[in-house]
Amino acid sequence: MPLSHPRRSALSEQVIAALRHQITSGEWPVGSRIPTEPELVEQLGVARNTVREAVRALAHNGLLDIRQGSGTYVVATSELAGVMHRRFAGADPRHIAELRSTLESAAAKLAAERRGEKDLKQLDALLVRREEAWASGDAEAFVTADATFHLAVVAASHNDVMTAMYADLGEVLRDWLRADVGAGLTPDTYMDHTRLVDAIRTGDAEAAAAEAASYPFLCRAARLGFSPPAGD
Repeated sequence: MPLSHPRRSALSEQVIAALRHQITSGEWPVGSRIPTEPELVEQLGVARNTVREAVRALAHNGLLDIRQGSGTYVVATSELAGVMHRRFAGADPRHIAELRSTLESAAAKLAAERRGEKDLKQLDALLVRREEAWASGDAEAFVTADATFHLAVVAASHNDVMTAMYADLGEVLRDWLRADVGAGLTPDTYMDHTRLVDAIRTGDAEAAAAEAASYPFLCRAARLGFSPPAGD
């Protein structure tokens, strides 16, 4: 920015920070369309050019996707998440399944060893939400509920680095799950997660790890109608 416009630069940074907060706080979840430019101008009380500049900056950083004729959508919750999504969007689905299996297995093992009562209440609530989403038949609602549940399992590990990394990979993993679930929810692809929560509750680290590791492969195998290879 030219040095002759310091105030505009500072204001633009404030607007970028305000929009980023809407994303990172969950007010604008991944997949949602953000308010239109005129709406943001009214809400923020700034000029149209300032809003446009902020939106473009967040799109450049990978948090937003500007779709001509449709609007602007949230595609990631952090700059790193945006990079992850772009980098791995076309990755081999089996490699994504292996990554998810490895991360979630390690996290579930730690969760069984470290979880607190607050973690267990959160997992119980999210397990119910996941069941309700499945019963609704809404595939996208189920993807969101399932992803939120698994993030809570990782968070129960109380390993902040692992949790942040998993969150940054969130949209990559959601894309994988969307592809795996398909347009409709069918009984043969249902995976019960009750045993995972029970293992975490009772502190059975090995059982929790084994349960979490199996889900990505079991889900894909059920959809394709075969058993996963030994060792998966």
